[in-house]
Amino acid sequence: MRLNRYLAAAGLGSRRSCESLIQEGKVTLNGQLVTELATQVEPGDAVKVSGRLIHQQPLQYVLLNKPRGYVCTADDELGRQTIFDLLPEKWPRLHHVGRLDKDSEGLIILTNDGDLSMRLTHPRFKMEKEYEVTLDHNFDYEQSAVLRKGIYMEGGRARAESIQRLSTRRLRLVLKQGMKRQIRQMFYSIGWEVETLERIRIGSITGKGLPPGQWRYLSNEELESLRRPPPAPPASQPAAGARARKRSPRP
Repeated sequence: MRLNRYLAAAGLGSRRSCESLIQEGKVTLNGQLVTELATQVEPGDAVKVSGRLIHQQPLQYVLLNKPRGYVCTADDELGRQTIFDLLPEKWPRLHHVGRLDKDSEGLIILTNDGDLSMRLTHPRFKMEKEYEVTLDHNFDYEQSAVLRKGIYMEGGRARAESIQRLSTRRLRLVLKQGMKRQIRQMFYSIGWEVETLERIRIGSITGKGLPPGQWRYLSNEELESLRRPPPAPPASQPAAGARARKRSPRP
């Protein structure tokens, strides 16, 4: 097994972040410093990171319904409640995939599978996430076109894939991005503030029957759905009139 994959399977993060650990000279194999990313780890090898012996852990996949008031971090310097306070003690080290801010709620996946973490967060996989939002005053639905087109903010152009009106102040949005505080900043830029925000779907996975503050394991079927490659983009069509401009070959 490649060294970066071994570290990811031990719960140290995604393969990319584990590659950084190797390149920074923090990893030894059988007492020797290793900086080559293609290094192979064999059964019985001793792998250490910053002097700490690393063991592979069984992979775990957890769906948590995060309540408001909890932060997505393992250790909070301000002493606030974290999502890991909602999990059993003495578990393998898990990482949250993406995050929800303190005032937001809803679904979040925790795992020690670095490959799955990358698949769920990397832009090329275009993983859908669905949210329900309550605004501070009635929404002008014509502004939904602005949100679908996209708003430039730090990190790039933030856009919604689709927007559905539930009531005068409640909306349902689908995103394929994961910028920091994206939904709140998008609405703020066009004159609204978000009062409540809940993530209700990740890919095909919903939290039906899962109360706030509770968790469950993901099923094999759910994991399979998360690992499927993204749908291929529709084939491009020739521009209108392009075929008409083609001349027939001369006899």
